[in-house]
Amino acid sequence: MNSSEPDTPFAAVSAQTTKYGRIYQAYLDKSTPFTAYRWIGTGVLLLAFALRIFWAQGWYIVAYSLGIYLLNLFLAFISPKFDPSLEQDEGMEDGTAGGLPTKEEEEFRPFVRRLPEFKFWYNTTKAIAIGFACAWFEVFNLPVFWPVLVVYWLILFCLTMRRQIQHMIKYRYVPFTVGKAKYSAK
Repeated sequence: MNSSEPDTPFAAVSAQTTKYGRIYQAYLDKSTPFTAYRWIGTGVLLLAFALRIFWAQGWYIVAYSLGIYLLNLFLAFISPKFDPSLEQDEGMEDGTAGGLPTKEEEEFRPFVRRLPEFKFWYNTTKAIAIGFACAWFEVFNLPVFWPVLVVYWLILFCLTMRRQIQHMIKYRYVPFTVGKAKYSAK
């Protein structure tokens, strides 16, 4: 092959994938402001996955793996981007404590998530879609005693959430806001 000739088959494939990638990204960008609709769609997909698992009476490993992954995503979603416990340890070395305020006279810094809402939604939806697709292939239907998986997942959920709630209480942060603060005229 002459060095002046481009790899036409590969260039054509690359151009097409780039084109479809841009179209896909444009749709993602358009969906960003519609938080409630995005989560409703994800909930419908999760319901379809749960119904598939229930009616097929199998693919419990796929469901368990999805549950562990979603728990991991949720923990990243409710965790602060800058861990106050690490910053407090570093702050003690140089005399300044960064991150969330632990005393009243410290400066207030807003809560910044480790995993932003859009990425949380996107990764959740993608994982559920992959799990739903896997639930149609017999190779992923491994024989397991599903009640053990459910109990183990519940224990894991309780322990990790207990630790996370203790962390929230210790460093006084709340990862959720219930709306904009409203001030009344006096």
